[in-house]
Amino acid sequence: MAASWSPPRWRAYLAAAVLCYVNLLNYMNWFIIPGVLLDIQKYFHISDSHAGLLQTVFISCLLVSAPVFGYLGDRYSRKAILSSGILLWSGAGLSSSFISYQYSWLFFLSRGIVGTGAASYSTIAPTVLGDLFVKDQRTCALAVFYIFIPVGSGLGYVLGSTVAELTGNWRWALRIMPCLDAVALALLILLVPDIPQGAAEKQGEAAVRAPRSSWCEDVRYLGRNWSFVFSTLGVTAIAFVTGALGFWAPKFLFEARVVHGLQLPCFLEQCHSQDSLIFGALTVATGIIGVMLGAEASRRYKKVNPRAEPLICASSLFATAPCLYLALILASRTLLASYVFLALGELLLSCNWAVVADILLSVVVPRCRGTAEALQITVAHVLGDAGSPYLTGLISSALQAQRPNSYLQHFLSLQHSFLCCTFAIVLGGGCFLLTALHLERDQAQARQSGKGTLDNKDEASGNTESQGLLPGASSPIE
Repeated sequence: MAASWSPPRWRAYLAAAVLCYVNLLNYMNWFIIPGVLLDIQKYFHISDSHAGLLQTVFISCLLVSAPVFGYLGDRYSRKAILSSGILLWSGAGLSSSFISYQYSWLFFLSRGIVGTGAASYSTIAPTVLGDLFVKDQRTCALAVFYIFIPVGSGLGYVLGSTVAELTGNWRWALRIMPCLDAVALALLILLVPDIPQGAAEKQGEAAVRAPRSSWCEDVRYLGRNWSFVFSTLGVTAIAFVTGALGFWAPKFLFEARVVHGLQLPCFLEQCHSQDSLIFGALTVATGIIGVMLGAEASRRYKKVNPRAEPLICASSLFATAPCLYLALILASRTLLASYVFLALGELLLSCNWAVVADILLSVVVPRCRGTAEALQITVAHVLGDAGSPYLTGLISSALQAQRPNSYLQHFLSLQHSFLCCTFAIVLGGGCFLLTALHLERDQAQARQSGKGTLDNKDEASGNTESQGLLPGASSPIE
């Protein structure tokens, strides 16, 4: 058998750095709109429920596109698909900055197109990174990669609110992002190799020569992979909470400051951006620390407990629930305590990003990883953050309609609509406990792919013997 595909160490690290930079921009595009949400609501004259629909449209288009990109990524050039995605989201984002207030529906449509472009990257980029590294190096690389989810999210708030304040026009935030996207596209084309699936496990040739399974066969395999199923439900709970929190938290904090008499309401003037800046800074700081803590805890705990990853996720989610509840309840009494518990909740949520990605890569055979990423993204968004911003806004609007028309009641309506997030996060912790029960069996099955594609009889029997383990335990970049 010919030698497996193996990039030099420097090239693998350089490619990983580019992927991390593009991931940063990807999530900045996700959350630049919440950073200027008050201005957008005022410009297009839309209510809380319709404003929440902005994120729902974005996520809905992302989840519809994700399975398509996952299928294509398992079969065709991942580099070409990633490049097309960057072009799509940057073009749609730039175009949306020129839409007149009479055509609010067109602005909603443009956010959907941005979501379609983002789907390509969120689905395929982790599988490319997973094919550059193995074992502890993969965990560390994924930790760095997923640090840029909270960092990009936080910088999206900061960029949007800062540019809007400096220019007096929220549209300029959407016009700056395509310049950064153009740099990312050039770096991706020049520096990221188009590597074969399964290259890190030194089975690139097997993955290429093995009979290609159909998409339906891949889905059936994943449906019998209980670690994948339960971890996906856990990720869904995380997505539900982060979707609602990420979209509405800046406005919630703004209204809390108004209730405390620290801020004037926003009616006709340019809306104040301090709360978006504060929340963005919190998201960046807690994201960096949380992802690093989660990855390091996973690396150390795996040495004594092979089920460490789902147990860490479950523990962090169970601890997040009371922190989030206290952050919401205390906002009407003391802002400082609310910020403290909000920061703790974000920190604990961020501990999961790299760990859940490592779980997926360890329990799914390389030939199905693109499809697995796509299905996980689809389920998480369908049941998670596709509906949670809209649901939160809808509940808030419904509560406001039954209460006196005052800023205090507006604030309390949004506060009460947030409480469903605490229940969702507890359910997510339970799903990761169920993942721990099946993890070792599914990891052993994934390792069997060292001899090629699992046939259907092997999959159906659920054979957990570790046959044909991969001989190469070292990183392909060494």
